[in-house]
Amino acid sequence: MASLPHSLATECYQFVAVTYSLQPIVFIDYLFNSDESVQPTPTIADPSVRLLVELLRRPSVTPDDAGCQALIAARLKACGFICEVMRFGAVTNLWARRGTGAPLFCFAGHTDVVPPGERERWTSGPFEPELRGDNLYGRGAADMKSGLAAMVVAAERFIEAHPEFAGSLAFLLTSDEEGDALDGTRKVVETLSERGERIDWCVIGEPSSERRLGDTIRIGRRGSLSGRLTVHGIQGHVAYPGNIDNPIHRFAPALAELQQTHWDDGNEHFPPTGFQVVHLSSGGGALNVTPPNLTAHFNFRYSTEWNHASLSESVGQTLEKHGLDYELEWQLQGEPFLTRGGPLVDAVVQAIIDICGAPPARSTAGGTSDGRYIAPAGAEVIELGPVNASIHKVDEHVRVADVQRLVDIYARILELLLAAKRD
Repeated sequence: MASLPHSLATECYQFVAVTYSLQPIVFIDYLFNSDESVQPTPTIADPSVRLLVELLRRPSVTPDDAGCQALIAARLKACGFICEVMRFGAVTNLWARRGTGAPLFCFAGHTDVVPPGERERWTSGPFEPELRGDNLYGRGAADMKSGLAAMVVAAERFIEAHPEFAGSLAFLLTSDEEGDALDGTRKVVETLSERGERIDWCVIGEPSSERRLGDTIRIGRRGSLSGRLTVHGIQGHVAYPGNIDNPIHRFAPALAELQQTHWDDGNEHFPPTGFQVVHLSSGGGALNVTPPNLTAHFNFRYSTEWNHASLSESVGQTLEKHGLDYELEWQLQGEPFLTRGGPLVDAVVQAIIDICGAPPARSTAGGTSDGRYIAPAGAEVIELGPVNASIHKVDEHVRVADVQRLVDIYARILELLLAAKRD
C-alpha cells in the first residue's frame, strides 16, 4: 500500500480530530505507514463509537445532563420515536417511544456520570475522549455512555430492518442515577403508571460484564435500607457515674448484637444479607465529660428473604431489648428485585450466545440500579453492558470492539423479541 501524500494525510487527521476529538494515536500511524500489515482502526467510521465520543465530550456530572439526552432524542426522532422530556427539579429525563401496542420493550439508562476526581491523575482529560490502543477513555465510557450509544444504534438498525415490528420500543433515560435518584427513573415510572403505560421488558445498559463482554448479566439486585440512629444519654462528669447515662456504653451491646446477627443464608439467587456501620460519632467536648448523644448510620444489603418492613422491625426489637432511648430514621433505597426467567431472559441469553459464543452467568451482585423502580411495576428487567473493571475510576475506559459487539447483542435481542412476531 502506498503512503498517502503528507498534505492529504494532514487534512484527514484534522477532520477526524476536530469532528471526533480523538487523538492521532492509531490514525496517523496508519496514514503514514506503508506496511500492508498495519490496518486502519475500524472505530472511526463506526456509528456507535462516533455517538459515544459525542456523549463523552459532554461533562454530565450528576444531575447535569449536559445535552446528552437532546443528542440522543434527535437520533430517535429521526427514526420515528415520539420524544418527551420530563423535568423534575434539577433532573432531566427522556421518555421516547415508537409504537402504541404491547408488548413494550424498553432500553433504560442514565446520562449522568460521577465526578472525575483529581483531573491531574487522568492520563487524558476526563471529558476529552481519547483512543489509546484498543480502548476509548473518558468519564462515563463504561458507566454507562457506551451502553447508551450501543442501544441507540441497535434501535436504528433494528427499525431499518423491521419498520413494522410488533409492539412498541422505548427509551427511558435519566440524569439522576449516580446521585440521589429521587427525581429520575422513579418519577418517570410513576408518571407512566398514572397514564396507563406499562413496560413489559426492560434492558438496562449498566456495565454488568466482569472480564469479557457478555460473561455476566444482572437478573436482579439486593435491596438497600439505611438507618440513621440517635441514642440519647445524660451528659455529665466521668467521675460521677451515678449522675450520667453514657450513650456509647448503652449502644455498644446493641451494636455488637446487630453485627453478630446471622440475618439469613441467602438463597438460590442472592447472597446472605449484610449489615455495615458506615458512620459512628459521639463526644462530650472534653476528656472528662460523657456525651449527651450518639449517632450511628448503617446500611443493610438484603435478599428476598426480607423486605424493608420486616428488617426494620427486627432492628427495632433489638434496640428495645437493650433499653435504649433512641430515635431511628429509615431511608429505603430500594427493595430487592429478581427476574427469574421468561421471554426477556431467554432472548438475552440467546443473543449473547449468538454474538459472543457462550452463555452468561446470572448474577444479583453489586449495588443498586434503577431496575429497583422499573421491576415493581411488573416488568422483566435485565442489566447487560460492558466490562465494569474501570467504572468510577481514574482513566475509565471501554474496549472499542465491545461497543460494536454490544450493538449486535442489543439488536439481536430486539429481533428475537419483536421482529418474529410479525415478520
